[in-house]
Amino acid sequence: MDVDWEARGWERLADGVGRRRLPGWDATVGLVVGERAVLLYDTGSSLAEGAELRAEVAELTGGRRVTHIALSHPHFDHVFGTAAFAGAEVFGAVGLEELLARERDREELRSDGVRQGLDPAAAAEAADVLVAPRHVVSGEWTLDLGGRQVLLANVGPGHTGHDLALLVPGPPEVVFCGDLVEESGEPQAGPDAIPSRWPDALDRLLSLGGGDAVYVPGHGAVVDAAFVRRQREELATRFSVA
Repeated sequence: MDVDWEARGWERLADGVGRRRLPGWDATVGLVVGERAVLLYDTGSSLAEGAELRAEVAELTGGRRVTHIALSHPHFDHVFGTAAFAGAEVFGAVGLEELLARERDREELRSDGVRQGLDPAAAAEAADVLVAPRHVVSGEWTLDLGGRQVLLANVGPGHTGHDLALLVPGPPEVVFCGDLVEESGEPQAGPDAIPSRWPDALDRLLSLGGGDAVYVPGHGAVVDAAFVRRQREELATRFSVA
């Protein structure tokens, strides 16, 4: 039975591919449904939000569970819901597994969440059970979801030192960019950003998806390759990078 993704708050991007813009920080999560596996790209800003996503995915897929998770980068609004998906295989850019396992980095994520307006109890709860990736991507990793292959690509550093993109072959090609690309505001460069490498990361995204792909920012509306190219040039100017 066909499911109306939009009626459930999801934007359908291609057959079995969609995304959800979450309330609060407008962070995007992506969903890719294969015949044997279901992949979620990012998990929300709290365990409660992760649990809501788990229930929504079950509705969209006829009761199936999330089997694979890809984390775009280590910021609270993208990773704090991971523990809500028991048994899922978690993937991240190489180095992310060490960062999320370190107590001081978990504490920084908790503190950042509270600074940004996350409920302190929810932030502490999520930080205590934060899930580090079991599978690390140093270059590219192809996953077979059953009748559909997707590509995880370590295209960073840029927005952080651990930026992981997701390519879903089309048509149309769909590229989940994480916060390497933002549409709803100027890309945010916090203390863990590596500005000198950011334009190169966007070049790799464009090479990955090509000129006709749909590009899904970490925050904001879906964009095209021309938008990504413009943002690349704006970042190069902003950070004085060739």
